[in-house]
Amino acid sequence: MAIATVSPVTGETLRTFPELSDPELEQKIAAAARAFPRWRRTPLSERVGVLQRAAQILEAERHELARIMTTEMGKTHRSAMEEAVKCAVGCRFYADSAEAMLAPEIVRDEGPEIGRVIYQPLGVVLAVMPWNFPFWQVVRFVAPALVAGNVGLLKHSSNVPQCAIALEGVFRRAGCPAGVFQALLIGSKRVASLIADDRIAAVTLTGSEHAGTEVASQAGRHIKKSVMELGGSDPFIVMPSADIDQAARIAVSARTINNGQSCIAAKRFIVAEEVADRFERLLVEGMNSLRVGDPMDATTDVGPLATPGIVDDLEKQVKASVAMGARILTGGERLPPPGNYYAPTVLTDVPHDSPAYREELFGPVAVLFRVGSIDEAIALANDTTFGLGASAWTNDRTEAARFADELECGQVFINSMVVSDPRFPFGGVKRSGFGRELSAYGLREFVNIKTVRVGEGSAAGATTE
Repeated sequence: MAIATVSPVTGETLRTFPELSDPELEQKIAAAARAFPRWRRTPLSERVGVLQRAAQILEAERHELARIMTTEMGKTHRSAMEEAVKCAVGCRFYADSAEAMLAPEIVRDEGPEIGRVIYQPLGVVLAVMPWNFPFWQVVRFVAPALVAGNVGLLKHSSNVPQCAIALEGVFRRAGCPAGVFQALLIGSKRVASLIADDRIAAVTLTGSEHAGTEVASQAGRHIKKSVMELGGSDPFIVMPSADIDQAARIAVSARTINNGQSCIAAKRFIVAEEVADRFERLLVEGMNSLRVGDPMDATTDVGPLATPGIVDDLEKQVKASVAMGARILTGGERLPPPGNYYAPTVLTDVPHDSPAYREELFGPVAVLFRVGSIDEAIALANDTTFGLGASAWTNDRTEAARFADELECGQVFINSMVVSDPRFPFGGVKRSGFGRELSAYGLREFVNIKTVRVGEGSAAGATTE
């Protein structure tokens, strides 16, 4: 894929960027390696100050930064501004929390200290990031990594180069010294050699299952720490005790957030038979009410998908599922050009082996299932290779407890849609990946959790960072 800004609205190539040459890439890796020893010894208060200033810039420049996001990948300008603000919130969260998260853990034996656990940065962390949340996905890696004393190299998706450049600029203007955070305008074929480089200490990826398989295997081959946040096919379960009107209203938003291109978007709607007719009617009405159009227009609900290839894949998945017996309740087709538009869609009667049942649908397509019991709902929700998030709607405490305990995923939300929040760990199980982002757990993914044991007669206060 060429490194270029291609309008999802018109298909026009707006700007192209040369890929870094081998010598240019080497200069950036060397700069990161040189920067790490200095940055790790930089007082925490100064690292915190960078995040605080980055937050100020993200908020102050949210309109322009949002315009870049919308231009490159098609999310609505309104949601892009919300993303910029959320990035500021994430930076402030780590600025406020880093001291406590990085404080040594004292281990005592009936009073006297016998040792402590300290948290030290690993070094240069390579981030391979996706286009769908082109600022937030990066910030939730870079904020904890930098404040912990690591340095970062960003290999962003090739269709959002201006987002990558803008983010590097935000952190540079916030006070990042040279080499501490750099964007690498390179293609995906060069990631393997980066991972193999001895100067790269760890790698984090958010992306497809295929990309995760490749990067995780390369990281494992070179024995490097990695975090993988991959795809999802999140269930949205509705039981008879739920507020059906509210559940259906949120269901529309949960499915079409980011034009339907979110790993934690609700994708499979599993509804108790007793309330299924009503929920289906409300869901279809809600999807039909959405305004599809120019993402810069404040009245637009759903913009274009990011690339023509994403529309092609979605169209093939829907057509194949319908050919196997699925029924279209609304939508079910790509919209006329120009632009990468696909109609908000609801499918039902989806066969077990169809793409709509087994695969992640990355676009505004909801799949509706009916179940006769909570046991059936849980079994269906877990009948997937993915395990990222789940939303369950019930006002029965026993049901809520069962969902929290039995759903196989990284996060369960009761009576609300799944969202990422810097205060809570984010990640999945099964083929949705491993490791966690956000919260203290995310920060500690890329530190050396070091034990320091204090022997009898030793000075109790071993030197720590």
